[in-house]
Amino acid sequence: MKIIKLVALLLLSFMGSLSYAQNNKLHIIKFLDSNTGQPISDLTYSYGIQNGLSGDDGTIQFEYLEGTTMYLSHLNYGQWGLSDTEVLEAISQGSYSRERVSVELYPLTIIALRKGDVPEESFHFQYTDKLAHDAASILNQYPGVNSIRKSGNYGYDPVIRGFKYDQLNVVLDGVQSSVAACPNRMDPPTSQMAPNMIERVEIIKGPYGLRFGSGFGATINFIPEPLRFSEALTPYGRLSGSYDSNGDIFRSEAFLGFSNKRYDLGFFASWSEGDDYKDGDGVLVGADFLRASFGTNLGFSMGSNQQLSVKALYNMARNADFPALPMDLRDDDTWMVNLRHKIEFDNIYLRSWNTTVFASIVGHLMDNGLKMLDPRMLDASTTANTYNYGGRTEGRWTFNQASLYAGVDLRVESAEGVRTRSFLLGPNAGKTFEDNAWQQGQIRKTGLFAEYQTKESGYNLIFSMRTEVNDASINDASDEFTEIYSETSSLQINPSFSAGVSKSINEKMKWGLWLGRAQRSGGLAERYINYFPIGQDPFEMLGNPQLKAEKNNQLDLGLDWEDEKIVLQLDIFAAYIQDYISSFIIDDLSPRLPMSPGVRQFSNIDNALLTGFELSFDQDLGRYLNQSISVAYTYGKDLERSEALPEVAPMDFRYKIQANLLEGRLKPELSFRHVLQQDRISNEFGETVTPDFTLLDFNLAYAFGNASSFTIGVNNIFDVLYYEHLNRSVRGTAQAIYAPGRNISLSFNQTF
Repeated sequence: MKIIKLVALLLLSFMGSLSYAQNNKLHIIKFLDSNTGQPISDLTYSYGIQNGLSGDDGTIQFEYLEGTTMYLSHLNYGQWGLSDTEVLEAISQGSYSRERVSVELYPLTIIALRKGDVPEESFHFQYTDKLAHDAASILNQYPGVNSIRKSGNYGYDPVIRGFKYDQLNVVLDGVQSSVAACPNRMDPPTSQMAPNMIERVEIIKGPYGLRFGSGFGATINFIPEPLRFSEALTPYGRLSGSYDSNGDIFRSEAFLGFSNKRYDLGFFASWSEGDDYKDGDGVLVGADFLRASFGTNLGFSMGSNQQLSVKALYNMARNADFPALPMDLRDDDTWMVNLRHKIEFDNIYLRSWNTTVFASIVGHLMDNGLKMLDPRMLDASTTANTYNYGGRTEGRWTFNQASLYAGVDLRVESAEGVRTRSFLLGPNAGKTFEDNAWQQGQIRKTGLFAEYQTKESGYNLIFSMRTEVNDASINDASDEFTEIYSETSSLQINPSFSAGVSKSINEKMKWGLWLGRAQRSGGLAERYINYFPIGQDPFEMLGNPQLKAEKNNQLDLGLDWEDEKIVLQLDIFAAYIQDYISSFIIDDLSPRLPMSPGVRQFSNIDNALLTGFELSFDQDLGRYLNQSISVAYTYGKDLERSEALPEVAPMDFRYKIQANLLEGRLKPELSFRHVLQQDRISNEFGETVTPDFTLLDFNLAYAFGNASSFTIGVNNIFDVLYYEHLNRSVRGTAQAIYAPGRNISLSFNQTF
C-alpha cells in the first residue's frame, strides 16, 4: 500500500514538473565575491515561489517576477534582499558582486553534501535529508561524526572526536536545546531537531564556539529556514516522500507557506514509520518506530530594520524498538517554542541586537511490554519529564576591520521521573517497587560571553571568552542517595576562553592555529541519576553531585589549499582533559535490580587525552565529474588507568565520485567507505574488538526543471554483514546491533 501511495505521488510530481516547464524565459545571474572575483557557490535564493542554490559557477536560473524582491543567504556573505530594480540591473549585467561579511576563523571541516566554502563547516540539506526522522543520521554522513546506537532506526546519539553526551553543545539557532527525558537517552537532543525545518547545520569542533554555550568538545548548531518576504501575497511549498525496501520504511514531509511584505507564515509536517530490517545475513533486527513532527515558523517585518519570529515544534514518537536496552520507547512527546527579535541599527558602531527566549518540554514513557521475555520476571516502566527554558541576548559592534559580539544567556534544565517495577515471579512476586530516577534534579546556567574578530597585518584573529555560573540542586532526594551524599547541591563558576589566528600564505594556501580551554560542570545524569543502567555496560549508574568540573585544553592546527579545481583541508587536534568525568565500579554498593552485575559511580579521573586528524580532498575532474576523499581518526586514552577511552570510533575512509550530466539535472553518484578494525578498546567498560568493513553505495538523482526531483539508490550493494564500533550490544548477549543489509530507496520532491 505504501508503494502505491508513493507511485501516485511520483505521478503528481511528474505532472507538476511538466506544467512548470511551460514557463516564461529563464534569466541567469552569476554571483561573485567582490574582492576575489570567485563564484559564490551554494548561495540560497528565494524569489516568489522559486528557490534553490547557486551552482559551483555561482549562477542561478529563475523566471523574472515583476515587483518581487529576491532574498539571498550564505554563511560567509550574510542575508540580504535585491529589490525589483536591483534584480533587473543584475539581469542586465549578468552578475552581482557581494563582499564577505564574516571572517573565516573557526577550525572547521567541510561536511558539505555539495561543494562548499572552507574552512567553515556548513551544509544545506538536500530534500532527501529533510525526510530524515533523526537529525543525527544526517551528521553521520561525515566520517568525523559517529553515533552511539541502541536501536536499529532511532535515537542516534552523536560522538565527535570522542566527545559525547553533555560534552557536546547541541542547539537550535544558537540558543535552544532539549534535555533527554529518558535516562537511557532514547531521545537525545539531536533527535528533537526536525530536519524539514532546518536550512543548514554548523559544527564548531573544539572549545571555540563560546557564544552559543560552553562548547566543551563541539557545538552543533541547527539553523532554521530563514524568513522570506515578498511584495505581494505569495504562497509557496514543498512535498517530499521516500520508501526504503529494507525495513519497509515510509517517510514523508511537507511545507506550506504564505508571505507578503509584512509577514511570512510557514507550516511544516513530517511522518515516518518503519519495521524491523534484515542485516547482511538476512537476520531480522528490532527496529520498529513511528515518528511525526509538526511545526510552524511565523515571521513579522516590523519596518525596514526589525523582525520578530515565533517558532514552534511538536515531535511525537511511538513504539520504537531498543534491543540494546531493558525497555523500549512507548511514547515520547516534545514541545519546543522560541520567540526571537532582531533589530539592526545605522549606528556607526552598534550594528544589530538579537534576543531570544525559549522553552522545551519532553514527556517520555518507556517499558518492557514489547520485549519477548521468557520467563517474564517483572513488568517495568518509567515515566519521565524534562524541562529546558531560558533566553539569550547579544549585540554586534563593528570597528573598521573588527567585529565584537557580546551578550548574556540563561539555560535552566530540570528532570523528574519514576521507574515502577511489578514482580510477576520469584520471592517478590506480587510486589511493586518505585525508583526515583531523576530526583527532580535542576541545573541553572547563567553565562556572560564575548567574541572579538579582527584583521591585523594580513592575520585574521579571533578572541573568545565565556564565564558561566552553574548552580545545581535536587528537590526530591532519595534516601539511598543522601546516605552516600550529605551535600547534594553545588555552585561552580566555569571560565572558558579561546584564541585563534589564520593567515593566507599565498592565493591558494592558508594556515590556522587555535587554542582553547573550556570548563564544564557535570550534567543531570552525571550528578543525579539514581541507580539506573544508563552506561555502556549493564552496571547501574549512580550520579555524583560532588563531581569536579571537566577542563578541556585543546589545540587545533589547520591547513587549507584551494584553487579552481581542488579544495584540500587538513585539521590536526589534541585535547588534554583534566578531571575527566568517567565512572568506577563500587563494590560496596548493591544494585536495585537482581540481574545487574553491580554499581558504577560517576567520578573524575585525573586526566585523559584525545587527539587525531581529519583530512578532506575535493577535486573537479573536468566539466562533468567531481571526486572527494575524506579520512578521520581519533586516538583516546585514559591516562589514569592507562587504557583506551571507551566509545571512540576507528579510522574511517570515504571516497565519492559524482557526475553532473544533462546540465546538472542528472547526477549519478558512487560512494565507497572503508572502516578499519577497532582494537583500541576499553577493558574497564567491557568493549570488544570491532572488525573492519567495506561498503559500496550507488545513488542516481534527476531533476525535472526547478520544481521536481527524483532519486533512486542502493545502499550496501554487496549485502555486507557489519556493525559500527559504537553500536551497543543486544540486551543480554554479546552480539552487537548489526547494520542494515542491502537496501533500495526511492524518493521524490515537488516544490511550488
